[in-house]
Amino acid sequence: MNRLIIARSLRTLALLVTLGGLGVWFATGAHRGWSQTLVPTMVVDEVTGLEAPVYEERFVAGVDFLGAALLGAGALAGSSLFFRKPESQN
Repeated sequence: MNRLIIARSLRTLALLVTLGGLGVWFATGAHRGWSQTLVPTMVVDEVTGLEAPVYEERFVAGVDFLGAALLGAGALAGSSLFFRKPESQN
């Protein structure tokens, strides 16, 4: 396989990982803290009228998820530099 095709494929994959990570982060709420699997929601009790937190099982991607996606994309983009076209010796 051609070295330039491998390099271009790695860069394209890095772009897709970046866009996918950003898309998941935005789609789940763009949480600026750590990722969560239990999200508190306040519910008003019908009888007493008091508010109480109820935990709902839902995934919210945080900056750790976003950072891992960007780090992986950076590793893919960096590894594409190893497949550059060899420079000619003049």
